Amino acid sequence: MTDLPVVDAGEMDADALLARIKSEGRVRVRTEFLDAEHEVTLRWDGTTFYCDTPTRLHKHDSESEMRTCLQNQGYGT
Repeated sequence: MTDLPVVDAGEMDADALLARIKSEGRVRVRTEFLDAEHEVTLRWDGTTFYCDTPTRLHKHDSESEMRTCLQNQGYGT
């Protein structure tokens, strides 16, 4: 298994990040929370988008919902 691509939060805009998630299947985003660095795995299974954070897994049924999440969480600008 190859290493997942890693990007820093805010490094890409939400549309570019979505395109990368869809082409790669999953992308790790490095982010800071409570003064500690964490990685979030963003996935797409062809139907549903997933945000796998250190504390929870949530899903989005549409690209629009995922884009909003990426922007709200600061993963994509």
